Amino acid sequence: MAKRRGLMIQLTVILGFLLLTILYFVIGFCYQEGFGPGTFINGIYCTGKSVEQVNEELKKQYGKDSFSLQDAYGHTYIIGFDEIGLNIDYIGQLEDIQSAQSPYLWIMNLFDFRYRTLPPQIVLNEDLLAKALENCGIYRDNEKTQNVEILLEQGYVLKDGMTDILDKDMLKTVIIEALKTGMTEIDVSSCYVDLPYTDQMLKTLALWEKVDAFQTCGIVYDMGDAFVELTPEIVSGWIMLSEKGDFLLDSSGELILKEEGIQEFLDILCAEYTTYGSTHTFQSTRGDLITIEGGTYGNEIDRAAEETYLKQAFLSGVEEVHVPSYTREAYVRGKDDIGDTYVEVDMTEQKLYYYEDGKLLLETDVVTGNTGRRMGTPEGVNYVYSMQRNRTLRGPGYASFVKYWMPVTGNIGLHDASWRKEFGGEIYKTNGSHGCINIPPDVMPELYEMLEIGVPVVMFY
Repeated sequence: MAKRRGLMIQLTVILGFLLLTILYFVIGFCYQEGFGPGTFINGIYCTGKSVEQVNEELKKQYGKDSFSLQDAYGHTYIIGFDEIGLNIDYIGQLEDIQSAQSPYLWIMNLFDFRYRTLPPQIVLNEDLLAKALENCGIYRDNEKTQNVEILLEQGYVLKDGMTDILDKDMLKTVIIEALKTGMTEIDVSSCYVDLPYTDQMLKTLALWEKVDAFQTCGIVYDMGDAFVELTPEIVSGWIMLSEKGDFLLDSSGELILKEEGIQEFLDILCAEYTTYGSTHTFQSTRGDLITIEGGTYGNEIDRAAEETYLKQAFLSGVEEVHVPSYTREAYVRGKDDIGDTYVEVDMTEQKLYYYEDGKLLLETDVVTGNTGRRMGTPEGVNYVYSMQRNRTLRGPGYASFVKYWMPVTGNIGLHDASWRKEFGGEIYKTNGSHGCINIPPDVMPELYEMLEIGVPVVMFY
């Protein structure tokens, strides 16, 4: 009995093994026409599916019927797959994967999942692609005018009308390679190439180098309260031109300096920054904005010296910050030559004020010229041009000793007046000075110590 039971068990085991073997090979036979277990391609589960089935699913996954091109100018162009006869196919690659799988080793794939990524096999008609590119308009920008010019704007500038253009062969290659990877939004800005210059354009470029070097000047004028740079806009006017407006060159091929251009620049500079003899606008202590004409104070640029300097420095290629030469130099250089340190004589109020760096340091009553006898102190912006002690001031019918004397214009100046007991008010109308500004004796020493030669003295009614 025991032998029979053992025999039955053996037969059952053998039979089971045979059945499993048959089942294993049956399953392997089923995988002969399809992909084995654990196969994923581009994210699609392919187990048991035929090459044709997987191919159709992958084509659907591509999911586009057109592609777009972005050019270097930000334009977008759309081309349909049907316009270029484009066909997407994975058959060849799928057959290679499927044939490499052994259907009777399918059980090994249960423990080794295989994830693959396949690019599509693109088939298209290159003649149709070339025609579609012509029709979509992407080549329109290649039709730009090609030219190189030197034009006068704010100084001379180079207008390079030369442009890079699309290389048609490179463009087709980039499109085909992009479509093969499944890319349907294609940037083709890398497909541009530079156009060659003609001989005439090369001559223009060589001339431009001379023009640009000429008008790029390294001289900057320090005008005190501002800097005036010799920009291309200014220096471009210093280049000699023919009657037709062409650049003239000397025997060595260099541009010729137009001296009249320097003179015109200096005319403008002097008119703007020469303040001597001009009208001054002044904010008075009493609150009025005063306009004052005349006086001995101001800056006067030495035009002749500057013309000589500019010709030599410019032609030598000097690069520097230059302070101009002056025939007259005020206490402060610049358009606002009065500055923040000055003496103010308000002859209507009969007041004198001294400001230093914008701060009022001294205020006093004064007596100015006798207007009743037509000796009124003249208006003007003047300056202290001398400082003396213990002088006798003389004039028709008088000789007055003063301890402090500071002339500001001609024989008119600031001085102490020991003979006066009162200052200010309307004394000047009937008992004023011979034109000088009389200052109280106890104030004059202090003012004298504060001032120095050159300080402006603003005098007005």
